[in-house]
Amino acid sequence: MSYAIVGFGKIGQALAHAFARKNIDVTVASRRPPEALTPQARAIGPTVVAKSLRDALEADTIILAVPFGEHREVAKALPSWKGKTVIDAMNALVPLEELDGLPSSAFVAKSFTGAKFVKGFNHLVAATLAADPVVEGGHRVVFLSSDDEDAIAPVAGLAKQLGFAPVKLGKFNEGGALVHARGRTWGQLIFQDLFKKKQ
Repeated sequence: MSYAIVGFGKIGQALAHAFARKNIDVTVASRRPPEALTPQARAIGPTVVAKSLRDALEADTIILAVPFGEHREVAKALPSWKGKTVIDAMNALVPLEELDGLPSSAFVAKSFTGAKFVKGFNHLVAATLAADPVVEGGHRVVFLSSDDEDAIAPVAGLAKQLGFAPVKLGKFNEGGALVHARGRTWGQLIFQDLFKKKQ
């Protein structure tokens, strides 16, 4: 399984730290050319490699960490997203009417035709996401939701590999609504700095 993070701002870099901590190879890309990202990528760790957007999108699993308004540009970079898993780590702080009445991830998923689409890694602030998720003998939680039940399992597997405790919330408009930013409001579970105690 190969991984890429598209977007290399605070959240993209925080996710890159999570991959580097576990020595998992990950490609990073943004609107900037790869050579502009390389110094930051190298500083994070040797498993983090900056590439062009086109090259990054060859990965099996792509984490979207771009500003919400830029997701359509990323979607246009491939003619088909069939066979790809896309993880939406964005928060949509846009007027509700711009989302056609849909949860933000259901709205974004329409642009990524054929992809397995999962909401995840969006509810923690960058500093928390970048830090070691093993805390006081427990693991920080990552909430996952998708309208494709089969899509959640491999993303839950990735979350575990990265040291997080995945919690499945069901479909976007069900439990997933708890982690969706809508308009000027945050989902009830966003910023919940939770972790599970070991039994």
